[in-house]
Amino acid sequence: MQTNRREFLKASGALVVAFSFSGTAAGAALRAPKSVAKDAVDSFLVIGRDGRITVFTGKVDLGTGTRTALAQMAADELDVAFERIDMVMGDTATTPDQWLTGANLTIFQGGSELRRAAASAREALVAKGAERLGVPAAELAVEDGVIRVKTNPSRFVSYQDLIGKDGFQLKVNPKVALKKHTDYRVVGRSIPRVDIPGKVSGEWPYVHDVRLPGMLHARVVRPDELGARVASVDDAAARKISGFVQTVRKDNFVAVVARNEWAAVKAARALKIGWTPGTGLPEQSQVFEQWRKRPTAKVEANQKAGDAPAALAGAARRVKASYQFSTQTHASLGPSCAVADFKDGKLTLWSASQATHSMQDELAAITRLPRESIRLVYLEGAGCYGRNGHEDATADAALIATLIGKPVRVQWSRADETARAPKSPPRAIDFEAGLDAQDNVTAWSGDFYIALNHIAAFKPLDFPLLAATETGLPKPGNWVGFLFQNAPQPYAVPNILVNTHHISETIFRSSHLRSPGRIENSFANESFADELAAAVKMDAAEFRLKYLSDPRAAAVIRAAMKLSGWQSRPSGTQRASGSIAKGRGISYTRYNGTITYVAAVADVEVNRDTGEVRVTRICMGHDCGQMINPDGVANQVEGGVLQTVSRTLMEEVKWDRTKVTSIDWASYPILRFPDVPRVDIELIDRPGEPSWGVGEPSAVVIPAAIGNAVFDAIGARVRTVPFTPERVKEALKAADSART
Repeated sequence: MQTNRREFLKASGALVVAFSFSGTAAGAALRAPKSVAKDAVDSFLVIGRDGRITVFTGKVDLGTGTRTALAQMAADELDVAFERIDMVMGDTATTPDQWLTGANLTIFQGGSELRRAAASAREALVAKGAERLGVPAAELAVEDGVIRVKTNPSRFVSYQDLIGKDGFQLKVNPKVALKKHTDYRVVGRSIPRVDIPGKVSGEWPYVHDVRLPGMLHARVVRPDELGARVASVDDAAARKISGFVQTVRKDNFVAVVARNEWAAVKAARALKIGWTPGTGLPEQSQVFEQWRKRPTAKVEANQKAGDAPAALAGAARRVKASYQFSTQTHASLGPSCAVADFKDGKLTLWSASQATHSMQDELAAITRLPRESIRLVYLEGAGCYGRNGHEDATADAALIATLIGKPVRVQWSRADETARAPKSPPRAIDFEAGLDAQDNVTAWSGDFYIALNHIAAFKPLDFPLLAATETGLPKPGNWVGFLFQNAPQPYAVPNILVNTHHISETIFRSSHLRSPGRIENSFANESFADELAAAVKMDAAEFRLKYLSDPRAAAVIRAAMKLSGWQSRPSGTQRASGSIAKGRGISYTRYNGTITYVAAVADVEVNRDTGEVRVTRICMGHDCGQMINPDGVANQVEGGVLQTVSRTLMEEVKWDRTKVTSIDWASYPILRFPDVPRVDIELIDRPGEPSWGVGEPSAVVIPAAIGNAVFDAIGARVRTVPFTPERVKEALKAADSART
């Protein structure tokens, strides 16, 4: 299905880049200018002379399996075998702009657009077949790209026979009839991911493998102190490094260029740069208190029902709690990389960016080139989980290539990736609820302190790329939007007031990190729901079911309960003896309040003496509507669970008053293989229902499920993520003091 990397290997295991797709549908398309208009069928599909079909999509596969799932959707809508589909993803010269790959929208939005294009193509092909065969379209049947007369199957015509060199010349019909789920042959099957064999064998092409003739290597040198600027540059020592080519400087952007990677590393270390003092950082121990006090651009009521202040004032009992979620970083396993080639006024980049099309605007501003002169070709990198350092490395390579006029590869270091890649902003949430004399929840009030959304219009440079700010472009906002999602809580309470306080400026430059906003907000909502259940001495699962009327919500909760062997009892009431205490906790969320339903039960062990938390098992109930590839769904749920267990237990960016001190795996630890919990999943398929995203929702329920399980184990509530041993011991101490 994919062009084998061996075809490109020339030397040293490198991917020597070429744009030849000879013999494929893509090859036929690229011999002439290719449409990328989003409303044109030819932008999405090309049928080759050999009957193979190349699907062009602006979405990219970030390792989530969407290359396979999108091909399944196209194959079904076109009535062709899955094996006949080739995919081209995220190439700005050949694919339509379908917005970035994120927001859990690849299947729901990108897949729906592809499906309509494919259905429009099939409809047109059947009409052409009817004309060619001289029978009404209703008397034709299609199987694997062959249109036959139902009453005389010997009369047929193939798709490739009907399509000439000019393609479809057809607009996508937004009202085209799509296949019914009962007619699916490929969607709903666990087809093995097409990328896995190449990844196992080492043949899969990654952006790190790209090699161009005459390519140089560069390293960008940046200050440790945030806000520091270049005062002086001395490259005398760097010039003595064998393989050194030149130093590149534009304003506060400084890089060394060399003939090989190791020479670039050594030259970067030898470069002597004088830096001005930085702008400083707040005291980390006071960050959440300071976060609540930072200037706000606006306060919005995201959920309002009844009169919450009056109901709280008249409540028989009131419960208060505050929660915090620490600043975290993407911590991709491999540092970011990009390759750029500037020739004849045209800039081509190989990038692992999740937003290749919007990067054209950002790079146009940085390089001063016209947008149409910039092409980005997507190749996978070493993990993403949001917008990490890939875009920065891409901008670095673009700027250097245009300044020196030669192809260049930019590789970030581990310290760059961990310390300098953008962060998730901190989160602080305050709650108060009112209970009546019968222990019913009558009021719910919440205040969420979130980073201001700067991307409502998605303008160029809304994302604060380092190369942009270092070369004097206006300071942009933080690329963190929709952080209010899942602040509204899902439970049927008569009086609700949920406010979001939009903080004007974050501490670090920020971007999306997996399930942005939703994971922090759901942690708070579901922890507070658990506290209310404990306050009325009610089983935590039954408490949730009492206040939920949506049967699909109840179904995922009951699925997680059944998988885990849930035993009904109020949480935090057991009193186990010994150092190791065991507990279970539950959490539920509907992603964005509108799409995928998820529930999780976590089993934990807590060492009372050391404060260490170990997650032994996670049981998930999951409903994303019609599943495209059930095995792919399971893969994504498992991946989301495991990464979020890591984020919940240990991931936290550390800093002093001048710089980030989390620079490697020792200072920013992540979950290791011996600590991986067992994960059990109940996938609830909904044939005929919309297909929603999977990559992000499973993450949102994990922190609260673990926190609620910790409370169940030790009777102490940890309200700040991550649940470090120090915070667990502080919670135990506070609980012991409260009891005495």
